[in-house]
Amino acid sequence: MGSVAGKVVFITGGAAGVGAEAARRLHAKGARLLLTDVDDAALATLASSLGGDRVLTAHADVRDLASMQKAAAAAVERFGGIDVVVANAGIASYGSVLQVDPEAFKRLLDVNVLGVFHTVRAALPSLIERRGYVLIVSSLAAFAAAPGLAPYNASKAAVEQFANALRLEVAHRGVAVGSAHMSWIDTAMVRDTRADLSTFGEMLSKLPFPLNATTSVSKCGAAFVAGIENRKRRVYCPGWVGAVRWLRPVLSTPVGEAPVQRFVADLLPRMDAEVAALGRSTSQHTEALEHAGPGD
Repeated sequence: MGSVAGKVVFITGGAAGVGAEAARRLHAKGARLLLTDVDDAALATLASSLGGDRVLTAHADVRDLASMQKAAAAAVERFGGIDVVVANAGIASYGSVLQVDPEAFKRLLDVNVLGVFHTVRAALPSLIERRGYVLIVSSLAAFAAAPGLAPYNASKAAVEQFANALRLEVAHRGVAVGSAHMSWIDTAMVRDTRADLSTFGEMLSKLPFPLNATTSVSKCGAAFVAGIENRKRRVYCPGWVGAVRWLRPVLSTPVGEAPVQRFVADLLPRMDAEVAALGRSTSQHTEALEHAGPGD
């Protein structure tokens, strides 16, 4: 693709974190943006900071196909089409399979997996017309599982395979598809989990380096933009995550699981006790957005 100047980029979960950072960088390079989120206040703040007529925002819940289709149609009407989709919206949950709130598990899959499908489905006709690019945000979690994060791990593995299948379906139409895989990024999602669960930070400290390292949002946003500009099949942040992909078969063997198994029996019950004491399986921010309506 090369330059993104003049290209129309549709980003879900665009109000904060990596989505917002990628939006700022793309805007600075001359891209036109459709940013969707359910956090209206953060979305308005970002749009105001970017300014100009190259930014279109929409309150759109990725769990609702009609909502995503309406947003995509607005971008086509305003800008003439969509060149790039970044399916970035995602949430996390707390607690083991035995402890996690089943409704929180379902919500996570609805956002992280169905949300990707809805986003791509809504934009795909325009992407095909313009021989565009799709970047589906997966994670290091697709390669390496972690206790207490089974819903998140499952969702990120699912969307990686969705990206692989989609690539096979649309390559002959001129559409390129990539998946992004990041380690722990210094986003609100990670910070909120650290704040809610002391055992989460303890777990990270026990993971072998570099699996316990945290990367800046700025570095991740830069990796996303480079991936878009080069229509990459895989985007890794940091770069060592790519090596973990090749080690994936080993990580699910007794040898690969041994470093984590050493602390699970002690740490996981304490993590579940913290989750039970919180009375929720997601962050306060996620809970607030779930119960807020447009404009709240």
